[in-house]
Amino acid sequence: MAVCCDLEVDVNGEETFMVDKKIIASYCGRLSKLFGKSTGSARNLKVIFNDFPGGAESFELMSRFCYNNGRTVINPSNISLLYSAAQFMEMNISVSGTHNLLEETGKSFEEMKYWTWSELLITTKKCQDLLPFPNSTGILEKCVDSLIGRITTSGEPSPCPSTSSPDSSGARLSCDTRSTESLKNSFSRATWWFEDLLFLSTNLVGMVIEPMVSKKFDHVIISRFLFHYQKSKCYTGTSDDKRKVVETVIDMLCILDWSSVSFKSLFGILRVALNCNIRKCSRTKLESMIGSQMDQATLDNLLIPSPHGMNYSYNVNLVLRFLKAFLHGGISLVSPIQLRNVASLMDLYIAEVAPDPCLKPYKFLALAMALPDSARESYDGIYRATDMYLEVHTGLSEEEKMKICCTLNYEKLSAEACLHLYQNKTFPSKSAVQALLSQQAKLKRLLKATDKTKCYTDSSSGVRETGSKGEKKETSKQIVLFARKLDLPTDNNDKIRAHLKGMQWRVTELERVCMKMQAPMTKIMNSRVSRHSSSRSLPRLCS
Repeated sequence: MAVCCDLEVDVNGEETFMVDKKIIASYCGRLSKLFGKSTGSARNLKVIFNDFPGGAESFELMSRFCYNNGRTVINPSNISLLYSAAQFMEMNISVSGTHNLLEETGKSFEEMKYWTWSELLITTKKCQDLLPFPNSTGILEKCVDSLIGRITTSGEPSPCPSTSSPDSSGARLSCDTRSTESLKNSFSRATWWFEDLLFLSTNLVGMVIEPMVSKKFDHVIISRFLFHYQKSKCYTGTSDDKRKVVETVIDMLCILDWSSVSFKSLFGILRVALNCNIRKCSRTKLESMIGSQMDQATLDNLLIPSPHGMNYSYNVNLVLRFLKAFLHGGISLVSPIQLRNVASLMDLYIAEVAPDPCLKPYKFLALAMALPDSARESYDGIYRATDMYLEVHTGLSEEEKMKICCTLNYEKLSAEACLHLYQNKTFPSKSAVQALLSQQAKLKRLLKATDKTKCYTDSSSGVRETGSKGEKKETSKQIVLFARKLDLPTDNNDKIRAHLKGMQWRVTELERVCMKMQAPMTKIMNSRVSRHSSSRSLPRLCS
């Protein structure tokens, strides 16, 4: 049969084909409709395709099928191209009868379960190249389903023989031996597919990960793959490629159980994200994941340099957002241990950033007050950080200093810290007074405890009297210990009590005097430092 080339086909601007219109139209419904029932033409025709799936390669494969009387070799490397071309050109049974490309490729796809892993990868890569052409998604979904099926099946460990069988002892010994070997190779067995799937585009990663999550695949393994994927893709990619990869990985990590995601790896991806200008929604997701595990962080994790253009040393705003995410569900959802761990970490962090001369007072206050008071058993760490901050920021007014000192809970300061504060010229005088008043409250509680113990002892006898003496002795020890911290005499308990009562009276007098003071606070500071008695001077607490 003579073959004429009376049809010119421009495929996506890549290449132009000269083909026989009659042969091609006899298999392609799209061209058959276009040309109608005409059998020839006095002049050549030209057809332009701008969205032909698979481009020139796919059109050439389709043309060979037509010129070979509806026969061609279908294999994993070309099936996706042939299937997409057949759909696009409407090569179905209504046009060419039993010899239609769409039906033949469909039958080949049904045999996908018998393909090797390598053949599945080849087909998936070809399908990925077809995106975003229409009608290519269906093939891709079949390939992805097959890939996931192979991964989930191979990831299941081989069960050991039941210990309830008659040969349980021998089976158990054999099982233990195999278990030792399997533990050594468990990680490599679970992650064997990581390298093979690095070809996935950011669009395709979601199509693979989301079904794995819905099928209850191990979230730890999924998260490790995502981190491996991010590192591999970001190693050589452009800035825009890195941004897309990081955003995709964050979105996928967010649908996992956050407790299964490596905290260290989250900070690794954070460093990349800070330089990629990722979307705000992705950044918020990442910060929420990190903040939810804030109790696992270290000081080095939090010492992140400030963004470009900012004059302060560390990214304080980022840490504040971490804390906000940590407390997002409310204090009731955070265990006391987690809360204390984060508080200890924040004390270290605040002490690290406090010497920064560019750190504004309101930022320091935000850091110190980010956690509830119940998070800290002691405020000595906050006191030391506040001391460093006030030493560096000497230009603050008394009002600003008092605002900063409001972060302190004087009741939770140790006796040493209160004594240091009282002698510290950097702090406002009013703050020193509040520290002493808090110590007065502690003294009152100790004295009341000893008084109650004495009364109880006087009115009791026998075993109860012995027990009360023990309680009294224990309380006396606490008073002696407290007295030593304040440099009080400890050789005689009665002397201690007398001295403490005298100290209590002096502090009460101090409180009364402070309420009546109208002179500037600087005058009070001078009188406290000079320790000269006057009508407005602070009474000495120790003789």
